[in-house]
Formats: sequence, structure tokens, C-alpha cells
Amino acid sequence: MKKITKAVFPVGGMGTRFLPATKSIPKELLPIIDKPLIQYAVEEAIDAGIETLIFITSASKHAISDHFDPMPDLRAKFMAQNKSHLVDKLDTLPLEIQRVFIPQGAPLGLGHAVLQAEAMIGADEMFAVILADDFIQAEVNPLKRLVAVAEMKQSATISVEAVSDDRISSYGVIQPSEWQGDFTQVTDIIEKPDAHAAPSNYGVIGRYVLPQSVFAVLRQTKMDKNSEYQLTDALNELMRSSGLQAVKLAGQRFDCGSQSGFVMANLHVAMQNAGLKAQVLAYLSSCK
Repeated sequence: MKKITKAVFPVGGMGTRFLPATKSIPKELLPIIDKPLIQYAVEEAIDAGIETLIFITSASKHAISDHFDPMPDLRAKFMAQNKSHLVDKLDTLPLEIQRVFIPQGAPLGLGHAVLQAEAMIGADEMFAVILADDFIQAEVNPLKRLVAVAEMKQSATISVEAVSDDRISSYGVIQPSEWQGDFTQVTDIIEKPDAHAAPSNYGVIGRYVLPQSVFAVLRQTKMDKNSEYQLTDALNELMRSSGLQAVKLAGQRFDCGSQSGFVMANLHVAMQNAGLKAQVLAYLSSCK
């Protein structure tokens, strides 16, 4: 099987939890301090060996393409002003990385979004799927580890995180086989179970490596009660037909699809900057 060099970014969602900001700004461009969520996700992908970025988008998300465009006029202005630190901030994407934008048409779920990338994936290829909402800070690139296990096992591989009982009903939860270090074979996935019915405390998060065969499965997947096509349904079918691996996340993840997760992610990054940390802590100490 070929090296994994393509990643799909489903960015066609409406971002309703961040209205009215997302009337004009894609939620994937909301910044963690000064860098948008989508840029963090793209940098993770490139560091993991991805060469082609496939954005499954909507008509209102042209700003994502704009963000990754080179800006030669602004670059020339900053160079003339000897503002090299600002020049570096313009380099949002290496020139050799290919970008592809595919319209989703309608926001019909994650499975539907992934299916739109079918024409870009060869018959013998595996590809990554990255949800930019899941902001991850880790010493080891989480996608790189996922790719390594997928290439070793030659089967679909997903990232999972240990979650508390009070949050378990918000996740697809795996039934693991015997853990081999940080990965295991998955024997079942239950979508959003109650804590007492969950087969484990490991929930699926927004990093996947999938085989091309997932598209045939997605074409046969039926809509759920919310009129969406769920990727979890396709994962269950892949699990039965060709196997499914799970890799434990080694790092800290923030669900930036929620307001609380977004705020916490910003605070987390702010604490890594000495100047910001002092100001934030001083402000928090003054709060009652």
C-alpha cells in the first residue's frame, strides 16, 4: 500500500454554537490566541507526512482558502519595513503542499463529508481525516502515531481518548481487545452510550486513518434519526470486514466545537507565553 500522503478536513459545518461570529467567520478560522484552529490541524498533518490537503467545504467558507493563499504584496511591504517577524507569520502553508477544495453541498454529517473526497483517493490508498475542532497539544504528533499504526496493520485506525463518565454519552465509545502498548484492535463501537452501558471509557476523537474501501461502505450507509450519515456506522462495518485499530491519544485535547473547550484551549496556550501568562493570572486573581 502507498504511503499515506492525503488528509481530508471536513470544514463544511455551520458552527451554530459560535453564532453570531460564524455568520461571516468559519469556525475553523477562530483563533487560539493568534493562530486559527485549521492552521494547527494543517501543521499537524504536514508534520505527519501529508502532502495533499482536501478541504470538504461550503460556499460560505472561502475565507479558509484565503487564509492559506500567499500574499506577495504584504510580504514585500513587511520586507521593506524590516519586519521579518511578520513575514514569518504569512507563511501559513509551504508552497509544495497541494490544496483541494470540494463542496459538500449540504451539511449531512461527517460520513457524508468524507464521502465527497472519494475522487481524490486512489484504489490502493489510505488517507487521514482530521477534525480541526479537536485542538490537540502533545509532545508526539498524534496523527503521526496513527499513521504508523495504520501502515503497520494495514487497516482503518482511529484515535481514542479516556473520558470521564459524565462526558461518555457524547462520544462513540469503543470495545477494545487486548491493549498492545498504546493501540488495540476494536471489537465494537457504541454511539453515545449511557455511562453504565459503555463498553469502556475510551471515546473516539477527531483523528482517523481510513482505507479507500470506506467509500463503498459510506455509499451504503443510511441516514440516522437526525438525517445525517455517520462515519461511526462505516467504522463498524470496516471493523467487521477488514479490522479496526484504536490508538490512545498521548496529549491534551480541547473540544473547540464547544465554547468552554475553546476558552480553555486559549487559556492553555496563553499559559505557555510568559507575558500572557502573567497578565492572565493577574486578571484571574482579581476575579471574584
